[in-house]
Amino acid sequence: MAEETVQLARYAAALRYEDLPEAVVACAKDAIIDTVAACICGSALPWSRIVIDYAERTGPGGTSHILGRGSAVQAPAAALANGALAHAFELDSLTRPGAGAHPGATVLPPALAVAQQPGINATGRDLIAAFVAGNEVMIRIGRATGHTNEARGFHAPGTTGPFGAAVACGHLLGLDERAMTNAIGIAGSLAGGLLEFARGDGGMVKRLHLGRASEAGVLAASLAAAGFTGPRTVLEGQFGFLRVFCTEWEEAALTRNLGHEYVILSTVLKRYPVHATAHAAVRAVRDLRAEHGFPGSAVEAVTVTGNKRMVERHAITEPGDLMLAQYSIPFCVALALFREARDPESYDESALADPQIRALCRRVRVVPEGGTGHGAMGSTVTVTLADGRHFEHHVDSGLLEPGELPDKFARLTRATLGDKGAALLARLQRLEHEESLDWLGAPAN
Repeated sequence: MAEETVQLARYAAALRYEDLPEAVVACAKDAIIDTVAACICGSALPWSRIVIDYAERTGPGGTSHILGRGSAVQAPAAALANGALAHAFELDSLTRPGAGAHPGATVLPPALAVAQQPGINATGRDLIAAFVAGNEVMIRIGRATGHTNEARGFHAPGTTGPFGAAVACGHLLGLDERAMTNAIGIAGSLAGGLLEFARGDGGMVKRLHLGRASEAGVLAASLAAAGFTGPRTVLEGQFGFLRVFCTEWEEAALTRNLGHEYVILSTVLKRYPVHATAHAAVRAVRDLRAEHGFPGSAVEAVTVTGNKRMVERHAITEPGDLMLAQYSIPFCVALALFREARDPESYDESALADPQIRALCRRVRVVPEGGTGHGAMGSTVTVTLADGRHFEHHVDSGLLEPGELPDKFARLTRATLGDKGAALLARLQRLEHEESLDWLGAPAN
């Protein structure tokens, strides 16, 4: 063994803002902005309010803010709530190639919660550095799994998330190499989250997985700061994370190019509030409709190509709740032909009950495309109209493009913040110049 856990801890503890390339800072800031917006949007949802109420009830007296709500609670409770809010409506960031890691939803909430604790005095630069450190570790761990933790039935971000969360929190707490190793070691025993929700019901728990991962990071780092220990081989050991959670793994991916390649640059942002596997197909049907001018009511059938995972898990033609609807490629494609697919407001109970959307959903087929692996999220979409015409279009990802983040931020925050959203965005865009973080999530925002 090459002591991969210790190497990662050493790297993360030593990382400093001043060492970060400009492109890495810009990437981190975009992911932070995107996550704040996702949290604010998510705070209004009924399942989110259940988590928020729990956090306020069990974590009173703290100074860490719940985004979108404005209330302040203890750091673990804020991390739990904001992590769940960030993933509340399929709006948070991912990586390409996929690593089973959510850079924003499992790293920003715990980092912000700790940064707002009394005595930490964290600046915007501190938050950015901690965010990068957490993601450099977490994404590498995700890559090492090869997504085979999901083959065992684990929801990947619930398993990788505690590591990134612990590192980000540990960075803000000033943990040295030994203590950071302990934080990572503790986080390994806090990983979890099952995919059974994808079988048909209980979809709210999917949102909770990222909240629990965020909360776990605060716990792991806080205990490590007080001298609590965890195994220093938690990742690579015989009974460590990779061998227990995965069917296959690559230990070398844990430290490959560590200190030379910034894997956080693989972060991508979502354009639509749907599962990542549906983005390309949604963009494709929107492009076809815009080009050819047909209404959704004129569509007889749609065929979508995809990888094995998309065919096996996301070809859901009868989603039973909103979570499964956003998880379903057929439903998301059908909705995009009748509603504005970028607006969260489009994905409500009325959409789930809309007879035209439901009927078209049943006529959308997801078929395998040869040579595509887990990380290939492109789709070729063929639309057949009732008059017999056929239109075909291929899209590689459909994810957010440069320059679109301000529009997404406005769409996600307008219901809660109104005109104040623009001021919050401007402040987040200058995050590295902020000398305090107490304002982020406070009622005035």
